[in-house]
Amino acid sequence: MTDLPDPTTRRPVPGQLTFKAPRRGKPPQHLADLDEAGRKAAVEALGHKGFRAKQLSTHYFEHFVDESAEMTDLPAAGRAELVEAMLPQLLTPVRALHADDGRTIKQVWRLFDGALVESVLMRYPGRVTMCISSQAGCGMNCPFCATGQGGLTRNLTTAEIVEQVVAGARMLRAGALAGGDDESRETPLRVSNVVFMGMGEALANYRQAINAIHRLVDPAPAGLGMSARHVTMSTVGLVPAIDKLAAEGIPVTLALSLHAPDDELRNELVPINTRWSVDEALDAAYRYYETTGRRVSIEYALIKDINDHAWRADLLGEKLRARGKGWVHVNPIPLNPTPGSKWTASRKGVEQQFVERLRAHGIPTTIRDTRGSDIDGACGQLAASTA
Repeated sequence: MTDLPDPTTRRPVPGQLTFKAPRRGKPPQHLADLDEAGRKAAVEALGHKGFRAKQLSTHYFEHFVDESAEMTDLPAAGRAELVEAMLPQLLTPVRALHADDGRTIKQVWRLFDGALVESVLMRYPGRVTMCISSQAGCGMNCPFCATGQGGLTRNLTTAEIVEQVVAGARMLRAGALAGGDDESRETPLRVSNVVFMGMGEALANYRQAINAIHRLVDPAPAGLGMSARHVTMSTVGLVPAIDKLAAEGIPVTLALSLHAPDDELRNELVPINTRWSVDEALDAAYRYYETTGRRVSIEYALIKDINDHAWRADLLGEKLRARGKGWVHVNPIPLNPTPGSKWTASRKGVEQQFVERLRAHGIPTTIRDTRGSDIDGACGQLAASTA
């Protein structure tokens, strides 16, 4: 049985898990909430010809515009009203922080009800990655994560998730992200990779997250036309949802946030482990690989003197290797600092020993790049602060 919430504080009590988001009002329906048939029906319900839905989709998913004045292929009479109804504003920018010489931008957004979420846009050589949020806050209560310590405010809608990526594409088009060469400035890169590693546990907002993935990967103008292989779904280990995701037939990459190979420690670091153990989570991850053929990533935040012991590296290596070869890759992540945290990142020598122990077991292992840590934009730091 999980602990009851403490009514005197917004922070979750130790061990508390929140699967059901609080009831709140819904944002206005947006074109991205709907599939193609739904968009056509919505446009016709507004008194317009059904083919206008495809025109609107082209403007939104291919041209990344939402200003009616730029949609000159729509009839002037009623154009503004149609665009306002089908493409309502969902995200209001609150503040943007830049890091890595302008190659990383963290954006804080205010939603229609005042809830705050964050996304992070990052330029790498030849690609642009966006880390997006699926919930306002998070109910998984991992004690080393700033998002988890804030509790769960609500689930995001499909369109609120997708709009973060479209907003990132608009920022690229505007030249807001530094580091592009002459070619990319003339023909700006789209967002090429999306990771569901922002605020929230996406598999706890399952249907909206899956719908959002469809909008990301469906060919334009139905969606953004991204490769499913460039979309990563991160989870703390909701086993039934992992199996459900595998059956969707969308070959996204699965990233399992493990952080400990033994149940005793993982129960403390990742409270969902009290529902589904380390072995159950790893078994689900392996089933995902078997079903999709996609190599699974294991995320492991290295915390000084907590989970960075050599014997834990050996135990993790043994457990992964016991399930087969070629199915998994480990990403150790130096713990990113969060305000008031009692934990800190492992020492460099310990970090390297952890990596070498895993590699000795035949497990491909790469230290994760911690982009944006100085603007609280790295893994575990997103808390949607306006300060």
